[in-house]
Amino acid sequence: MTFLSATLDRVKPSPTIAVTTKAQELKAAGRDVIGLGAGEPDFGTPDNIVAAAIGAIHAGKTKYTAVDGIPELKQAICAKLLRDNALTYAPNQVTVGTGGKQVLYNAFVATLNAGDEVIIPAPYWVSYPDMVLLGGGTPVVVEATLDASFKITAAQLEAAITPRTKWFLFNSPSNPTGAGYSWDELKALTDVLLRHPHVWVMTDDMYEHLAYDDFKFCTPAEVEPALYDRTLTVNGVSKAYAMTGWRIGYAAGPKLLIDAMRKIQSQSTSNPCSVSQWAAVEALNGTQDFLATNNALFEGRRDLVVRLLNQAEGIVCPTPEGAFYVYPSIAACIGKTSKGGALIVDDEAFATALLEETGVAVVFGAAFGLSPNFRVSYATSNEALEEACNRIIAFCAGLS
Repeated sequence: MTFLSATLDRVKPSPTIAVTTKAQELKAAGRDVIGLGAGEPDFGTPDNIVAAAIGAIHAGKTKYTAVDGIPELKQAICAKLLRDNALTYAPNQVTVGTGGKQVLYNAFVATLNAGDEVIIPAPYWVSYPDMVLLGGGTPVVVEATLDASFKITAAQLEAAITPRTKWFLFNSPSNPTGAGYSWDELKALTDVLLRHPHVWVMTDDMYEHLAYDDFKFCTPAEVEPALYDRTLTVNGVSKAYAMTGWRIGYAAGPKLLIDAMRKIQSQSTSNPCSVSQWAAVEALNGTQDFLATNNALFEGRRDLVVRLLNQAEGIVCPTPEGAFYVYPSIAACIGKTSKGGALIVDDEAFATALLEETGVAVVFGAAFGLSPNFRVSYATSNEALEEACNRIIAFCAGLS
């Protein structure tokens, strides 16, 4: 009899964390490595947010709090959702967790039974299918290809829905592609969902404020208010506010669901870090001026990476609407051999050879459910990005 749970057989470790760890190990060993795997801004947390956290420490706000968030943070979240998304929620419809990942996980554990299906567009964030499996459900993957700008259609969503469908998991702008759905594109999907009242909607809006050019962010319950009573709107402060390590995510939805998620959290982690919660209050209530400044920097980095990667032989890199990722195709590289003798049989082989031969760390596309591609995070300096892209160009030029 095995000691470990059979549940572990259904899930795998996070590939993005694995790539980042590998890059750090190589750096520690003295290798010249440029890591483009981590999904976090390289900016520091804004000073006003840091000051709020320090103030909370000095004020002794370091004790246990309510299981799923202090009242002040829930009020700030309600104000944010009304201000930015035209969504009205009461504090008892809000839950705060240790990052967006815990919030998503709590929702799945609280709602999924054996046989329940969750529709997940691919490419997807690597953790989505495994969280569904841990919750006892079945991921149903719907592919959004490069030709479709990495966005699924209403017809695809309609075809994926069955009597067992419990959730449609929606992420825009997307990790890993940066693709964002316009109002009209999202309305086409919500029109499908209106015809299937047993299907709930879970949104991952973590990249809401990272939108470029003339792209306007929108979220399902905002586009179709009739879905309000069966939508869980998930967000957090990690990406836009450069607070990845502070670990604060939140969600708003029907009170019945929020109560169930609170019960899960009460018997797992209990409250998120008290000091981080007070920092998040300032993040949501304080000045938002730095968002536009940071976005301008990200947009410039995006344009740099897209321009350079499209110069690489065999790579096609579309221009994303948001987030801080690009997801280029390497279809024309498959079957070739690198200068170091590696046969590029798939995108994992490409990423492995790229790291070993050039010191550039990227995440292979199969981890996100769509190949042959790889993900680049451009949340690093222009100098590092330019050097990394030039190494990728040279690597591709050496394939034969």
